[in-house]
Amino acid sequence: MDATGYTSNQKKVTKAAATFGGITFISRVFGFVRDMVIARAFGAEMMADAFFVAFRIPSLLRELFAEGAMSAAFIPVLSKELHDRGHESALRLIRATFTTLLIILICIVSAGVALAPFIVKLIAPGFSAGSKFYLTVNLTRIMFPYLLFISLAALTMGILNTLGIFSIPAMSPIMLSICMIGSVYFLVPRFSTPIYGLAIGVITGGFLQFFIQIPPLWKRKMMPALRFEPSHPGVRQIGKLMLPMMFGLSVTQLNIFVNTILSSFLKEGSISYLYYGIRLIHFPLGIFGVAVATAVLPTLSMCAAKKDYQGIRETYSFAIRLILFITLPAMTGLIVLRVPIVHVLFQGRAFDYTATLGTAEALLFYSVGLWAFAATRVTAQTFYSLQDTKTPVKATTIGVVINIIMSIILMGPLQHGGLALATSLAAMGNLAFLIWNLRRRLGHIGLREIVHSLKTIVFATVCMGFVAWWTSGGNIWGTEGHIYVKIIILAVSIGMSIITYGALLYIWKSQELLFLLRMISEKYHRSGVGPR
Repeated sequence: MDATGYTSNQKKVTKAAATFGGITFISRVFGFVRDMVIARAFGAEMMADAFFVAFRIPSLLRELFAEGAMSAAFIPVLSKELHDRGHESALRLIRATFTTLLIILICIVSAGVALAPFIVKLIAPGFSAGSKFYLTVNLTRIMFPYLLFISLAALTMGILNTLGIFSIPAMSPIMLSICMIGSVYFLVPRFSTPIYGLAIGVITGGFLQFFIQIPPLWKRKMMPALRFEPSHPGVRQIGKLMLPMMFGLSVTQLNIFVNTILSSFLKEGSISYLYYGIRLIHFPLGIFGVAVATAVLPTLSMCAAKKDYQGIRETYSFAIRLILFITLPAMTGLIVLRVPIVHVLFQGRAFDYTATLGTAEALLFYSVGLWAFAATRVTAQTFYSLQDTKTPVKATTIGVVINIIMSIILMGPLQHGGLALATSLAAMGNLAFLIWNLRRRLGHIGLREIVHSLKTIVFATVCMGFVAWWTSGGNIWGTEGHIYVKIIILAVSIGMSIITYGALLYIWKSQELLFLLRMISEKYHRSGVGPR
């Protein structure tokens, strides 16, 4: 423990989170540019709604099958095979897994293309058998093969991560954003139904996410190839590990599925408003929440293996304090500046002021749960480190029940905003159940330290919120034009808010802020840039 009161484990978590978050930041920036281009080209009207529903179907399967359960099951089996039996045996497992996965994916994609009308009726029953329904069916058929490419990309990512290569797989999502942006400018104008060009961009992006990972595999002689061996012990072990993981993830995806069904009954544009709103939430959540959750798991797992329960408590408490230190001001900023942010990022051409207000409303209610989304990820990782997968599944099931009940109650008075608020309330219920069970398991989890930090963070956050409101430009956002003036106003408002938040925490000697400043200073001096 150093002068700031933090341990080496906590330093590891912070450094790993910073590295992962940095790569994620670049990817998210490209994703935002992609969303801005799509919003300005298609707005929040019929074609956009149809596209987002059609794209959501293979995306749900991707998160459930590829980037979720399959990756989590494949990496530990491959690591063990490589460690115990060497390169040739690991290569055999890779090729057997690749072939089995390829056969399964071809069957799923073929079924998805054939059953597209039934799938669209199931996931968006509010789309009547008219032009919107048939457009969604056609887009689903075009984009379903995306599942094939992104699943193979997840497999190659697992191989590279096992070999200690993280940068190329982490950057691969950028290819999807680049292809979708390019398709808007070069393919969309060539189609009588422009949205088909964007769908082709999705397929191209999925293929390139897989393809760019091939050269490093070739260099290390770990290339996937056809080898039909479904009875391979490693393949069977991967299958056994996947089943419980898929069940847990399927419960999570049910929330998204329910929101899609319900939003299809609301007014046109609701699906698009929810899509753009949650995308804005994913920016701070991906950079900070997911980064901290990803970084904390190895440290928690090491403590669990040593039965160092005090280390688990300290690491968990630190991670939650770091999450609150970042997400509470981010939540406040998104709430206060929701209209300016949506206006600057998306409004223009097909995306009018009505769409800005609709998206801002979704952003408001999603933002309420930002801290819970992030804290839930960290808390669930703590259970995984203790090899407890049942409690997170129970918590997620409770969250789904809350989401369904509150969505039905709130969608009447609040429309799509009610669906966003229900999602936030479900995350809070999920987190409360996890914390209650974690306290039962560990005895205490450092809540006193968390509450002590929270007092300072909340006061600084409230002050920051007043500064953001005061500098946000008033009624200028309802007027046309003056985009450069609006960008300057938004930038100044965000800058002043950050300065206010940081200054207040520095005056009150916030331990989280002082710790981060100390780490930055140490890195600065080690790099040889600072004075010696």
